[in-house]
Amino acid sequence: MTIPHPALYAAAERFGTPLYVYDAAELDAALSRVRAAFGEARVFYAMKANPNLTLLGRLRAAGVGFECVSAGELARAEHVGARGEDVLVNGPAKSAQEYAAGARLGATFIVDRAEEPGLLPPRSRALVRVNPALAVSTHDHLATGAAGSKFGVTLDQAPEVLRALREAGHDARGLHVHIGSAIRDAADFSAAFARLAELHPHTGDLEVLDVGGGWGVDADLPGIAREAQAAASVFGARLWVEPGRYLVARAGTLLTRVVGTKQTGRPFVLTDAGMTELLRPMLYGAQHPVTALWGGGEVTRWDVAGPACESGDLLARDVPLPGPTPGDLLAIGEAGAYGASMSSSYLTRSRPAEALWDGTGWTLIRRRETPQDVWAAEVTPA
Repeated sequence: MTIPHPALYAAAERFGTPLYVYDAAELDAALSRVRAAFGEARVFYAMKANPNLTLLGRLRAAGVGFECVSAGELARAEHVGARGEDVLVNGPAKSAQEYAAGARLGATFIVDRAEEPGLLPPRSRALVRVNPALAVSTHDHLATGAAGSKFGVTLDQAPEVLRALREAGHDARGLHVHIGSAIRDAADFSAAFARLAELHPHTGDLEVLDVGGGWGVDADLPGIAREAQAAASVFGARLWVEPGRYLVARAGTLLTRVVGTKQTGRPFVLTDAGMTELLRPMLYGAQHPVTALWGGGEVTRWDVAGPACESGDLLARDVPLPGPTPGDLLAIGEAGAYGASMSSSYLTRSRPAEALWDGTGWTLIRRRETPQDVWAAEVTPA
């Protein structure tokens, strides 16, 4: 993130904290890195990473399509003008509403189980998601290509599912694989692509090979891209990719103020943001960089803890900080993905505002909720 510290202070003063801020330049740069690595591959943004409409509109204007996993995400895609081959419908348990919405938009469906050819709307475009049954270098909850995960069909099932799609009158475009998120080792992708290539004798040439996303923010994209392109060439297929976290993680920062400090068995700095604003540390053991936006004082190590009455409400452990005092501002990095999108109103906490930095100034792209917003959908009996 390249937003200068004075601008971050200005945002915190103007919009309050906790606050999600996004750097437009970093979002654009991440997309440029993907396109430089993958060349002519078609890019679909995995919307679950961050569905803010302003960010979606920016990606849409750059020619990016969307991978959607719910009726709500499909509605967002339609709202920013995406239709037809610019929309993918994914998920292991699609509802009738989601099939109908996808059909109305003319989307491509990613088939996740053997029964699904009989559930698709008539004459659908489809890809078959294959589970390569690999152990990969990420948290178990993020490993979607493991043998025990709920995603995809087996390698043995994939050719038959392609045949079933064609026999049902659908346009079976090709294969799809996504082995997880925040994957650190490029060899995991090489292994997955190699297993897909083994299917060629049983499938013949295909129109599309969709290799998903899941690359860590420090991944060797050119190396991964070479492996993906080699796999696509085996099938004579066009390459599709679905980055989510890679595009938006480093573009986003969570700003939070210090509420106070305390010492129990460990030293804690208490902040006004916590698990309701950034769930990943509690859910996945994710480690986010933490930067103190103040100077001075002896540097000692602190656990950064939020306000929820939950022992797991920790944003980071053993963070070196220079003498935190109430009101000081912390920047939690790599929060552009699965920060706002996983935020919650647990404890009737109001979800934070979101703001976009364009290099010269701030634009509010989501206002802070009020308590009334949180309970607006509740029905009080007369």
